[in-house]
Amino acid sequence: MNVTIDQYSGFCWGVVRTIEIAEQELGESPDLYSLGEIIHNPMEINRLGERGLRTISVADLEKARGGRVLIRAHGEPPATYRKAEELGITIIDATCPVVTKVQERIRKFYLDGYQVVIFGKKDHAEVIGLIGQTNGEAIVIKSLEEIDKVHFDRKTVLFSQTTMDKPTFYRIKEALQSKVKELVVGSIEDEAVGFHAKDTICGQVSGREKKIREFAAAQDVVIFVAGRHSSNGKVLYEIVKDANPRSHFVEDTTELQPAWFDQVERVGITGATSTPQWLMQKVKKSIEEAYAPQPSVV
Repeated sequence: MNVTIDQYSGFCWGVVRTIEIAEQELGESPDLYSLGEIIHNPMEINRLGERGLRTISVADLEKARGGRVLIRAHGEPPATYRKAEELGITIIDATCPVVTKVQERIRKFYLDGYQVVIFGKKDHAEVIGLIGQTNGEAIVIKSLEEIDKVHFDRKTVLFSQTTMDKPTFYRIKEALQSKVKELVVGSIEDEAVGFHAKDTICGQVSGREKKIREFAAAQDVVIFVAGRHSSNGKVLYEIVKDANPRSHFVEDTTELQPAWFDQVERVGITGATSTPQWLMQKVKKSIEEAYAPQPSVV
């Protein structure tokens, strides 16, 4: 049995940056809070929790009065920063630079009088931060069927949550172009973050779709490792499952099942942008030790 980890899987650079900041801060002092789960992966949350990172919500900010709070890669709305300042909290801002640029662009268009439309999931942490740039006035749609929420008689700018899929975004764009007289598609052109796109979907995330499909199709069985609350994980797993029906979603090694590996030669391991490399290595080792056929001893 050949067990291979997808070389393009694992943390995106924004998540890598956030984890590095958290580890650096924990190295200086274990007294650190994360505002929301630092990453949608329970195994990584447990690892950092053992080093002292505690997770709280905005409603619980009072518990961190006078302390240090890390803003995760998804970002936060302006109201969170104001509340933290009132409580004397030191903010450790680990917002992904791409998300920060999207926030800045949305705020600029909002102040210029544009109706802001965001393709995304309204309850997702990143989108909550984006809506906050518009005093809660942005319109969030997650499908083509929801474009009737938009006021077609207003000048409008269309943005996207950074982890949404491009095909749906461009179908929504085309539909709005046929209905809105003045439509601008929000984009980022910024040397500082190394990000250039005609939309605000993260290229590192969307670029994985083609690679992960090719990887999955080349395997007999695929083990997709991710946290079940990962938005990106859900999207990528559906792509993997479409490319290879013999694909299985697991959060940890305890969910591996012997029947998956019967008479199998090629096993591929991949994951979401929130899946740590150490966890995929752990899954690989577990499969090799428990299910890979051992040579007979003569």
